[in-house]
Amino acid sequence: MPYQVPEPKIFACSQSMELGKKIAKSYGTDLGKVLFSRYSDGEFQPSFEESIRGTRIFIIGSTNPGPENLMEMLLMIDAAKRASARHITAVMPYYGWARQDRKDKPRVPIAAKLVAKMLETAGATRIITMDLHADQIQGFFEKPVDHLFASTLFLPYLEKLKLKNLTIASPDMGGSKRAYAYSKALSSDVVICYKQRAKANKISHMELIGEVKGKNVVLVDDMVDTAGTLTKAADLMMERGALSVRAITTHGLLSGNAYERIKNSKLEELIITDSIPSRPKSDKIKVLSCADLFADVMHRVHHNTSIASKFIM
Repeated sequence: MPYQVPEPKIFACSQSMELGKKIAKSYGTDLGKVLFSRYSDGEFQPSFEESIRGTRIFIIGSTNPGPENLMEMLLMIDAAKRASARHITAVMPYYGWARQDRKDKPRVPIAAKLVAKMLETAGATRIITMDLHADQIQGFFEKPVDHLFASTLFLPYLEKLKLKNLTIASPDMGGSKRAYAYSKALSSDVVICYKQRAKANKISHMELIGEVKGKNVVLVDDMVDTAGTLTKAADLMMERGALSVRAITTHGLLSGNAYERIKNSKLEELIITDSIPSRPKSDKIKVLSCADLFADVMHRVHHNTSIASKFIM
């Protein structure tokens, strides 16, 4: 009798539990049972409460700082390896520590590569993630990486808005490739913001390359952290005669005074995904779920079918 490949099991790290449930539901199954035990000093231990021997498992968890989220993913991968799982896929909607992808000054780490090696050492056999801070991070892995793009969610949303005189903008030079890809898909103009930083999360000067007068502008970025860059760019564009400014960013870190900055800015709306659990609600922030995208890709991975259609850009 031929061996029957069992259906995969889906589990979630504690901070991505809500998204994990959405992905499991979209996939057509229930989320697997994991017990998290915690010692009084803060040490914790995940435990799979069902057999995973010989199965493909997907572990869903964004690894945004603090370090507990990454450690939880590593421990769950290690536990799965020791429980004889057949394939262990780390599904990381947000790949944390990715901004440290190179040495930009002496005596600093390359954390994005360190994280990649830790995931592989723990036992991950495949990585599924979305909108890496730098595409080259895929090269830090020796295992297969499926790098998805949130453009599959954002482009239909922008098309429904039917904005006239649409212009796509990048909040910095590093995001120009992403902005050009969106502009090509939407047949629109492009504007680039040139900024200089005094230090991390603090902008000393910003200037525009391109014309925004009489335009409906959409800023495109991979993440929004303190929202300093986005709000400063939006205010500058409105001062230069833009009709409206929106922003689409895949990962809503929204730390520090981000919510207050967004509320007080001239941004009409900020569109993000639920790759990271959102905290306070805001009238200016719209969340699009990435659950169906990940569920579809996970299904294709398990059944060895192409995921090329999910790479819009």
